[in-house]
Amino acid sequence: MENNYFISCESTVDIEYSYFEKRNIPVIFYHYVLDGEEFEDNMSRDKKSLDEFYEKIEKNILPSTSQINEYSYYEFFKNNIKDGKVLIHIAFGSGMTPSVNNAVSAAKKINDEENGERVRVIDSKCSCVGYGLLVIKAYEYSESGKTLDETLDLINDLSTRIHHQFFSTEMKFFKRSGRVSGPVATIATILGICPIMRLNNDGKIVAYDKVRGKKKAIERTLDEMKAHAQNGADYNDLCYICNSKCYEDALVLKNEIEKNFKKLKGKVVIYDIGNIVASHCGPGTVAVFFIGDER
Repeated sequence: MENNYFISCESTVDIEYSYFEKRNIPVIFYHYVLDGEEFEDNMSRDKKSLDEFYEKIEKNILPSTSQINEYSYYEFFKNNIKDGKVLIHIAFGSGMTPSVNNAVSAAKKINDEENGERVRVIDSKCSCVGYGLLVIKAYEYSESGKTLDETLDLINDLSTRIHHQFFSTEMKFFKRSGRVSGPVATIATILGICPIMRLNNDGKIVAYDKVRGKKKAIERTLDEMKAHAQNGADYNDLCYICNSKCYEDALVLKNEIEKNFKKLKGKVVIYDIGNIVASHCGPGTVAVFFIGDER
């Protein structure tokens, strides 16, 4: 039986656009400005995009980003509602951006015009590939025949059980964007310390520990996964890693996870952090995403 709903999302899922294109999952794109020029979030459609992005950053040409406005959401929803189905739009977490408020306002306008609930907006409370993981699970729910209400309940439950565990060797961008306090970032930089960070239940970054060096940071990150993953060492669901221009560090973490978690659903996949999130974290960040207890 065909479902009476479908899923959409935003480009900050940081998984290749081809995944969503093949599954007819509509995506609305963020934009960023770099060196006076505006670009659309790339989602790996152009493999050179990130290289050029980091080349500019290395020259101290820094990017800026903005919210998706209400009109853009309205046009996106209007162009994608179809066949009487409900569109479940899973938005980039409100802990990262207030854009979700614009999505809610646009959805209300659509629903008022259509005299019925055609668009439902969900605050993912997630970021980057953790947000992507939530969208992928939502798509799996829809494909498995879950009803609209069942899928909505499952997404809302899962949104605060997708762990975002990460560290960074470069805190300048976290400080610049206000996502980590100035004193924390300054001390970390001076002492060569890697803050250990996560997202809390509101989808906001919390720096809750610190270690010296990448090796210790990887060990601490692995310990957190052991402590919080669903079923512990018997974790048997998806696990993703992302990185911002530090693939070798991500690969070390991937190998350690696969060594310690033998029942994973497939291999650990490494993704690049996309242009929008990278505008706020800069190079040197590694994150792991998995399903676990309430974070």
